Amino acid sequence: MPLTNAQHDAIMRIYDGIRTHNRHIQEQRYNEIVSLIPEYQNIENEIISVSMQAAKARISGNSQDYTSLLKSLNDQKANLLISAGKPADYLDPVYTCVQCHDTGYINSRKCSCFNKKAIDLVYHDSNLKNITDNENFDTFSYEWYDNTIPDPSNGLTPYHNMQRIVDICHKFVNNFDKEAANILFFGGTGTGKTFLSNCIARELLNTSHSVIYLTAIELFTTFQRQDFSRFGEDKDSDANYLSDCDLLIIDDLGTEVGNTYTNSKLFYVINERMLKKKSTIISTNLSLSEIRDSYSERIFSRITSSYTILKVFGSDIRMMKKTGRKPGKA
Repeated sequence: MPLTNAQHDAIMRIYDGIRTHNRHIQEQRYNEIVSLIPEYQNIENEIISVSMQAAKARISGNSQDYTSLLKSLNDQKANLLISAGKPADYLDPVYTCVQCHDTGYINSRKCSCFNKKAIDLVYHDSNLKNITDNENFDTFSYEWYDNTIPDPSNGLTPYHNMQRIVDICHKFVNNFDKEAANILFFGGTGTGKTFLSNCIARELLNTSHSVIYLTAIELFTTFQRQDFSRFGEDKDSDANYLSDCDLLIIDDLGTEVGNTYTNSKLFYVINERMLKKKSTIISTNLSLSEIRDSYSERIFSRITSSYTILKVFGSDIRMMKKTGRKPGKA
């Protein structure tokens, strides 16, 4: 499961806390029983003494069998617990996860509880959980895309074009661990570009991949905070992880104030992630010609040669929802 070392360590600290908490519960239960039933501790002491005799007998080759006596003593303990209104296993070790005994691993395989904690952690780290609860493939609807007027550029209606794009998005998710792919969504405002990015993010978060979502403005602010902080402040900011997360989503490219600095940082993050074979999704309202004119030739070349270019077109869905208008259907 793709996690950074820091994320893995954070999860293991959670398990440390769980085990400490459960040991405390077990100690409280033991003190409770000893207070209620003083005889219980006497039986425990006798079990310890008999167990030591049994060990010595095995070492010396003595054939005396202590099994029946130990079973009788343990039965007495269980009966005392039951007589006090407690289950027979009341003082057994307490585990939040009975499968891995709160270690996170079953042999060398990650337990399902570890995977759940990883999902919760990367959801939190990515700042996407609340968004993707509402914006995912399950909530995606084609009803907002016209099915009557084809676009001259590809001969597809917005409806059929979106069907094609969603299919490509599913393939991107399904092949995510097999190949490092990138996507550029471009097109008009309110056509579903960000929604599609969130759909992909949700699927990858659900398989415990690390996803970072930033608007273009947030991306460059992150770099500025790191590059221009005084005395090395913010040295552990998100900028350190932009090249290493499994998926980086840069939303609304073109809304930032463009200059030499932003261009250099955009090239850095695009190029660095390509070299590390990490996937990136960029969405923008700019056309391809506007991207070419707004950014350096190096950036435009990297994007057009290494990204799947997907034009998203149609009416502004946000405006349609406000006015209650629906697009035409064939």
